[in-house]
Order: sequence, then C-alpha cells, then structure tokens
Amino acid sequence: MSLIGYFGAALTSILVSIPTLHLLASVTHMPVLSFAARSIASFSALIFCACYGVAASIVLRLVGYGGLSQWTTARAFKWTMWTLTGVEFNVTDKYGGLKVRPGILIGNHQTELDVLMLGCVFPPYTSVTAKSSLKWVPFLGQFMALSKTVFINRTSRSAALAAFSQAAETMHSEQQSVFIFPEGTRSYANTPTLLPFKKGAFHLAVQAQVPIVPVVVANYSNILDVKRKIFNSGSIPVSILKPVETKGLTKDDVDALVERVNKDMAEELVRITQVAE
Repeated sequence: MSLIGYFGAALTSILVSIPTLHLLASVTHMPVLSFAARSIASFSALIFCACYGVAASIVLRLVGYGGLSQWTTARAFKWTMWTLTGVEFNVTDKYGGLKVRPGILIGNHQTELDVLMLGCVFPPYTSVTAKSSLKWVPFLGQFMALSKTVFINRTSRSAALAAFSQAAETMHSEQQSVFIFPEGTRSYANTPTLLPFKKGAFHLAVQAQVPIVPVVVANYSNILDVKRKIFNSGSIPVSILKPVETKGLTKDDVDALVERVNKDMAEELVRITQVAE
C-alpha cells in the first residue's frame, strides 16, 4: 500500500471511530467514551493542521508574508476543532487589545485545549513562545520552526535571555507580536485560579517597550477535565483586558507590573467564570 493509501486508511478509521465512540457514550452513559472520541479528534486535528502549517509557512515565507503563518494555521485549527469536537472560545475584546501591534499577549494556561484558544484568539502577525524541546516533535516542531516561534531553553538562563533579546528586536523590525503563558505550565485547575506568574514575558515587554495585552479565559473544567476524563462540547468565554503600557518602565518596575497584571487577570477570571456558569 502506498503512503497515500495508509494516510487514507488512517483518516477513514479516525472518522469512523469518533462518531462510534460518541454513540456508545450516549447508549452506555459513559462520559469517558466521549472523552476518548474528542481526544482522538483533537490529536488528529492537531496533526492535520501542523502539516497544513508547514506547507502554509513555506508558501507564505516565499511570498513575503511569513508573519501570517501561525495566524492562518491557528484559524484552520479553530474551524477543524469546532467541526470535530463542538468546542469554541467566544472572544470579547472591548478595548481593541487584539489590534495592538507589536505587543505581548499573555494568557492563563489551563490544559492542552489552550491550543484551540490560541486558534480563536490569535491575531495576524503573532507568534508563540515554546520550550526548545518542542522543536523536535514531528510535524509540530517543523511548523513551529518555520513560523517564527520563539524557542526558550528553560535550563539555561543565558540562552533564554538571548532568545528574548532577539525576540524584542524582531518585534520592532517586523511588527510581530508574541503570545506567552506567564504561568509557565498548565494548571489543570477546576476553580478560577492562577498559578504564580514567571517574569519573562514582563521583562520582554519592558525591554521592547511594547504593551502587555492580558487574555483571560474562563475556567472550563466543565468542558475539559483531564483528571476526571470529561470532554464536552460547548462555548468558553474569553475576555481581552485593556492593554497595559510599558513605555518608560525599566527592569526595576517589573515586580510591580507582574503583581498588577496578575491581580487584574485573577479578578476577571473569577468574574467571567461566574458569568459562564
């Protein structure tokens, strides 16, 4: 069988298994089967969109629009996931924060589903930061490398600072924004809480003298709870807060900046989670 044949067979088996698992879940009243179905769908969508992203990144770089690579791939993932899982993030941006360019977008980090959140939130000419080990993940790593991802070596402070310094220069030269999860890891929280913020995003914002755009996602443990093996369809609210200016600030102001933004995001997280309930 050819490579295309194997790919077609795999795709067919995936498309058949997803509705089959959903049907079994409704008959047996076992939510874990819906969890399995949507998990398979999500992983399949991620691989498909990563492959699309590699191709899109190459083409866009050739025609001078490489900065749009992650945006177009994010939107493809958004619609693929909505079709396969019925999950979407409903974004409210009353201050126009998503139009800020360049800027540092920061968001709370809950689960793997935050990749879909990026698909719904991501503005054009924005890239993400990621740990350097992801560079070697098949398909995903190639896409990220081609689409201007800022890779951070978390085991080397000097290497991380060098990456941020390069990112600050690129932000201005190419008018490119960056999305960072300041908690540094997924919280898997089932209540509207934040982990302590790391300071890297704030140092980068001050170094580049660009605004910080807080992105607050309601707690969605009712949609996805990895520990309890629950994965439902639904809409998750996202609130874009007023951009925080950093012009004139120095590294001495970073601690106060972190505290202020964390407080504002924590309060909004509680509010929109209550509204969602």
